[in-house]
Amino acid sequence: MAELDREPEEIARLRRQLLEWYELKRRDLPWRRTRDPYAIWVSEIMLQQTRVSVVVERYQAFMERFPTLVSLALAPEQAVLALWSGMGYYGRARNLHKAAQFVAEGHRGNLPSTAEELRALPGIGVYTAAAIASIAHGERVAVVDGNVERVLCRMAGWEADNRGAALKRKIEELAAQMVDPEQPGDYNQALMELGATVCLPRNPQCPACPFSAGCMTRGEHKAPKRPRMLSREVAHALSVRIGLQPGEANRQVLLEQRPASQSVMPGLWELPVLRDTAVPDNELRMTVRHAIMQVNYYVRIRTVFEDDAATQTFPGGERRWVPLGEAAGMALTGLTRKVLKRAHLLPAASLDAIAP
Repeated sequence: MAELDREPEEIARLRRQLLEWYELKRRDLPWRRTRDPYAIWVSEIMLQQTRVSVVVERYQAFMERFPTLVSLALAPEQAVLALWSGMGYYGRARNLHKAAQFVAEGHRGNLPSTAEELRALPGIGVYTAAAIASIAHGERVAVVDGNVERVLCRMAGWEADNRGAALKRKIEELAAQMVDPEQPGDYNQALMELGATVCLPRNPQCPACPFSAGCMTRGEHKAPKRPRMLSREVAHALSVRIGLQPGEANRQVLLEQRPASQSVMPGLWELPVLRDTAVPDNELRMTVRHAIMQVNYYVRIRTVFEDDAATQTFPGGERRWVPLGEAAGMALTGLTRKVLKRAHLLPAASLDAIAP
């Protein structure tokens, strides 16, 4: 691979092989059926740190609710967060909303068309800007995400266990050199697809790879170790009551809004936190494992009666009784939505349980 800059015919062959493979093997994903910059932008933000299987359904619901950039800009933040609930990294949703408002006001609702201009928007970094510009507008600019880094390091025989500035620069230079000038968007998507489905972090499917003949490592290379997951135990109160009008449809659940000062998930609604994480077995409603970033939370859910809620839980942000029908459309934390669904207090179809 070190000789690619002196062998343009080799680069052209690799591009052609990759694009032919992509034409045959690419997954049919909804954001690949459009060149709308707004739709591509939404999908790229959602795909950061979230599995494709989860994004597919969330993306479709999001685009139905906010079909245009202007409709997103005019929506309340809580409505945006409600549709984002369960995907985590809520700063992505807030920045998406802020950027939409910025574009609606300053660019007449039209996203900039170049990667350089796109990088000036909130929440759009080098990778996202390159993806939008190349896919929607055909700009010849390389998209480098974790999948692309892995593919290029394996092809070139570069050890990736120590990702310093020098290696990053080499990856970016090689990526820029290899971008197809005629189909930069398809090429970038093809390279990301190759890393996501064939050139896997573990057990790469080398016989199915269009680059296998010219690969220096065939998947055998040093890779950075994944950070060790931390474990924490927490407990939440599930408190449900009947409202003024008796009946199943009038049930209410006690929710609390996380203060705006919180660094994680500010403004989202959750079940109150119990003072004591040790829940007696006879009072345990359920246990849930829930991962947030590098932490595995082992959660105990305890049924708490209305009169005991104040004494058994920590005081936090605003707290109120919410009709279950209203709660379904609120900006709930992913854990809270998961618990309410498992308790059959929200509609049964769970987006959190979509299989990869």
